[in-house]
Amino acid sequence: MPVLAGMAIWCSAHAQLPEPVAKALAQAGIPDTHVGVAVQELDGTPLVLHGEERAFNPASVMKLVTTLAALDSLGPAHTFKTLVWLDGELKEGVLNGNLVLQGGGDPGMTQERFWLLLRELRLRGIREIRGDVLLDNGYYAIEARDPGAFDQAPLRPYNAQPAALLVNFNTQNLRLCALEDRVLASLDPGIEGVRLENRLQPSTDGCNGWGDQLSARLDQTTLVLEGRLSSQCGERALALNLASPAANVAAWFGALWRELGGVHAGRVREGAPGPGAGLLMAFDSPPLSLLARDVNKHSNNVMAKMLFLNLGAARYGAPATWEKGERAIRAWLQEKGLDMPKLVLENGSGLSRQERISAASLARLLVWASRQPVYFEFAASLPAVGLEGTQKNRFKGNGPDAKDLSGRAWLKSGSLNGARNLAGYVLSPDGGRRVLVFFINHPNAGMAARAQEALLDWAGAYTKSAPAGDARAVNQQ
Repeated sequence: MPVLAGMAIWCSAHAQLPEPVAKALAQAGIPDTHVGVAVQELDGTPLVLHGEERAFNPASVMKLVTTLAALDSLGPAHTFKTLVWLDGELKEGVLNGNLVLQGGGDPGMTQERFWLLLRELRLRGIREIRGDVLLDNGYYAIEARDPGAFDQAPLRPYNAQPAALLVNFNTQNLRLCALEDRVLASLDPGIEGVRLENRLQPSTDGCNGWGDQLSARLDQTTLVLEGRLSSQCGERALALNLASPAANVAAWFGALWRELGGVHAGRVREGAPGPGAGLLMAFDSPPLSLLARDVNKHSNNVMAKMLFLNLGAARYGAPATWEKGERAIRAWLQEKGLDMPKLVLENGSGLSRQERISAASLARLLVWASRQPVYFEFAASLPAVGLEGTQKNRFKGNGPDAKDLSGRAWLKSGSLNGARNLAGYVLSPDGGRRVLVFFINHPNAGMAARAQEALLDWAGAYTKSAPAGDARAVNQQ
């Protein structure tokens, strides 16, 4: 584009933030120098550009880059395969040898789908395994990381470590039942070598925010539960990231195999198929279009990390590494002509202090996406504001002067200490969609909800006939 034409387009946008947005930021004590905004039509015409070239920590908004790269590179129907090998003789329902589960980077191997995989083994005639169950994670070549290194909360599911063979996002279920005189607790499934110490006390308080009233910590090999749980809560479940991926798979295998009537007296350990092993079956993941929905609607960090790694293996060959994942996304962006000079990648999930991107770069990516065959799958992966996923309870008109914006936008949010971000698509007055990116990196970012609401409302209501930046005038038309 000629320089003068580019300047004309930039000048047609509002260089200043809409007045309601600027006012809300000022009330929150957030300088506009810590803000990046880009609101654009799908044809690329900018409506608001402010701090759009600054580099921001996007938090989970980075998942938009990872999921779009995966959908466009691999295709929405792509699946990831878990292979099952028999290293021994199967006769009359008894496997005299080892069973090998070889991970292929399936991010969607929930406990239900792992049950289906094991049920397939039973249907194929395996009743008893007289050898070991080997877990092959060789598709990834990544080092184990301290799950508490990011924020000293190692048991939180968002800190789960990726692995080529991962079950239920590497979590177990802590099942709780609050009675009048005590609180019952159990792990489902139990982890070998982990003992549960239940110090929870019953209470008569309400059940709102029940999870904040209790704590769980792993004291060497003892899971210690402390706090209170109201008898009004009844039965509850809490997902915990308790063990390594291999130990987690071993726990789920033992529990589900027994439930299916299977017998196994050997060990569950890491290993690979031997030279004489034969392939029994391949178990497909859900299609990538559905996996992307889980990643974005529920902001699943470990799934996003696995897609990042899988992209590296798909382009540069196995085993997958973090470096290959970064190279793959940068190569894809270059091929699409999407220059992102401020982009910093670490793991593709946004659970990072290092990752960076500018509002202009992300807006350009979202505009580009709207013209691609995968647009509908990609857009459908974003949670509808006020209706589902991480946006289910947001912008629903709660509080004085708040507006109900339910169903008017499809946005990915991203939150870390000092960061509150939004990006996605907003419904325009003519029934079309617009691109919105709003980055805030500041110690007071946690107070930015009203500013986010103001920009979302403005972006959905603005027309060219309204005074520049005046959302109130727009809303009166």
